[in-house]
Amino acid sequence: MTDRHTVQIDGVAVVVEAGATILDACRAGGVDVPTLCYLETLTPANACRLCSVEVEGSRTLVPACSRIAEDGMVVHTGSDRVRHARRMILEFLGAAVDLTTAPELLEAMAAYGADPSRYGAGGGSPRSSAVVDNDLYVRDLDKCVLCYRCVEACGDDAQHTYAITIADRGAGARVATEFDVALPDSACVFCGNCVAVCPTGALMVRTEFDMRAAGTWHEDVQTVTRTVCGYCGVGCNLDVHVQDGAIVKVTSPFDHDVTSGNLCIKGRFGWTHVRAGVDGS
Repeated sequence: MTDRHTVQIDGVAVVVEAGATILDACRAGGVDVPTLCYLETLTPANACRLCSVEVEGSRTLVPACSRIAEDGMVVHTGSDRVRHARRMILEFLGAAVDLTTAPELLEAMAAYGADPSRYGAGGGSPRSSAVVDNDLYVRDLDKCVLCYRCVEACGDDAQHTYAITIADRGAGARVATEFDVALPDSACVFCGNCVAVCPTGALMVRTEFDMRAAGTWHEDVQTVTRTVCGYCGVGCNLDVHVQDGAIVKVTSPFDHDVTSGNLCIKGRFGWTHVRAGVDGS
C-alpha cells in the first residue's frame, strides 16, 4: 500500500501523503477553496459545507475539509455545480445572520455573486441584544453561523472544559451553556479560546466590542507585536494589538507549536490592568 496518492485537482496532478484530505491536496496544488467551519487546529465539523467540491463518480458534492483524498481521484473545485452550491450557502447565511464583522465571508459573497436580499431583508438587522454578562468577552447570537468551532475549542480539541454545546435543533439551534446559565455561573474558565476561533465576531473581546460600538475601533491603524507571555514558563506566544498607544486585545498565532492559538485567561486577558489610565478607571 503506497503512502502517497496522486489526485487530479482541476486537471492538475497533485501528490499528497496518504491520509491527507481533499482540502490538503487543493492547498498543496495552490487551489483556493473557501472554508468556514474548518480550522487547522480543530477537528473538521462538516457543519457549513462551504468547502464542498465535485468528485467524479460521487453522486453528491463532498466536503473537502474532511473527505480523505484517494489515489486517482478527480476533483473539480470551480464547476458550475460547486459554485452554485457555495453561492446558495452564502446567500442563506447572509439572509439569516449578521455578517458585518465577518470580512472573509463578505469577500466570498462578492466572489460568488451571492445576493442574500433575494430571501428578504437579510441578517444585518439585529433581532436580539448581544449578551454582556462578564467583563472579558461578549456573545452576539445574531452573528453566529453555528460553525461548531467554539464548541470544539471548549471541548476535546483544546480546553476540555465543555462549558458550551449546541442546544435545540433546526431553526432554534444555538450555542448555549449548560441549563442556559450565564457564563460566570457555568463551567467556563474564560480562557477565550472560543473567541479566538470564532470566524464571524459572534464572540468578541469586550474591549473590541465596546470600541466598535463607540466607533473608535480602527483595525487598519493598529500595530501587532509578538512577545512571550510572562505569567508562567510554558512559553506561549502573544500577539499584542495596540491602537493609539494602548493595548486593545491579545491573540495568539495558530501556527505556534506551543499554543496552536490557545491561551489561558491570564495570557489572553491579563493585560487589562494596563488600560486603567486609558479607560479612566
